[in-house]
Amino acid sequence: MTDHTIPNAATLSGWRKSSYSGPENDSCLEVLDGHPAGVPVRDSKNPHGPAVVFPGAAWSSFIAAVKDEELARHG
Repeated sequence: MTDHTIPNAATLSGWRKSSYSGPENDSCLEVLDGHPAGVPVRDSKNPHGPAVVFPGAAWSSFIAAVKDEELARHG
């Protein structure tokens, strides 16, 4: 995978948090849908910091593994 980052994630709009995020809103990842390079992911505590852009297929595989609790079995 080629590393791809966006130095200042605040330059993009439309970020969303998981529906599973708690009310504290201070320890969340945010994702941005519809980006042409893949799926940007940023830390909600640092909205002006960098975002890492994952290829769509890699992100989909990650989400599927989380939903299947596969990551918990390997951790």
